[in-house]
Amino acid sequence: MMKSCSESYKAAGVDITAGYKAVELMKSHIARTMTSGVVSDIGGFGGLFELDVTGIERPVLVSGTDGVGTKLKMAFLMDKHDTVGIDCVAMCVNDIICCGAKPLFFLDYIACGKNIPERIEAIVKGVAEGCVQSGCALIGGETAEMPGFYPEDEYDLAGYSTGVVDRHKILDKNTVAEGDVIIALPSSGVHSNGFSLVRKVFNIGGGDNSALTAPCEELSGKSIAETLLTPTKIYVKPMLALFEKVKVKAVSHITGGGFYENIPRSLPKGYTAKIKRSNVKVLPIFDLIAKTGNIPERDMFNTFNMGVGMSVVVAKEDAEKAVDVLNANGEDAYIIGEVVKSDEGVIIES
Repeated sequence: MMKSCSESYKAAGVDITAGYKAVELMKSHIARTMTSGVVSDIGGFGGLFELDVTGIERPVLVSGTDGVGTKLKMAFLMDKHDTVGIDCVAMCVNDIICCGAKPLFFLDYIACGKNIPERIEAIVKGVAEGCVQSGCALIGGETAEMPGFYPEDEYDLAGYSTGVVDRHKILDKNTVAEGDVIIALPSSGVHSNGFSLVRKVFNIGGGDNSALTAPCEELSGKSIAETLLTPTKIYVKPMLALFEKVKVKAVSHITGGGFYENIPRSLPKGYTAKIKRSNVKVLPIFDLIAKTGNIPERDMFNTFNMGVGMSVVVAKEDAEKAVDVLNANGEDAYIIGEVVKSDEGVIIES
């Protein structure tokens, strides 16, 4: 077979042979994610996945798509590209789990100014790690070299995932009642939301960023940049374990918009999450953001996860068991509030 190459295309800024090298480099990472449902190899025009419906009466597919956003600016600053892929997977699969579904497979999309195979490999390494953490297969993707559209040293990253749930097991927020308990699952940091405000607060990209990479006392010696680049926590496996043991009424993935936007999405009309502020285990990075940017607490809770990456609603009598199950599966879950009758959406009280 004649080798595919084009000197004219390369002169225009697109080196297709770099794309082939990137695919070869990423194959070992993709292999880590293979599950029994995968029936295709990387390189085809579509990723094939055989759906196993054993024990599922009425399978419903649940899909989610998202990107990493301007957190990528931190990866560019640190020249560290092997964790943002975890963020990309997390933003998709954490949404899917809110419906009660199990993620099955994932596809990624990388658009870059210049295809540097080793950098693409590092990105996909992170995507593969996120897939392993969530138990889903990386069955395909796309790397688009777009000179003149992106700077040579920058890229964008987005992803898509599909999961499955038995129809009668789809979480129904209409079962939420007054007195139900709200449980917090801790976040690993800022996750992948609110970075436009973060970049403004710390003047990221606005000049000398040496202070961002220096050890920071408030962060136990870690740098601000290193802390901000901490990948988003993936909650799939502990949540699937919880679904098996406890009747879960609602789940919220705390992303952009913080508490005030996301928790009400999992509650029926006329019900409000009453959060005990003193119970929330706020991470030091959020205290530093608030202090540095002089940001009111209301805005902080309306922008960031504040240390709570996911909230779970269960009946009061199931709360202790739910916390125990989550903690037995690697979480440090704790109660942050209860559901009350109100139209306020979220109440954060002292």
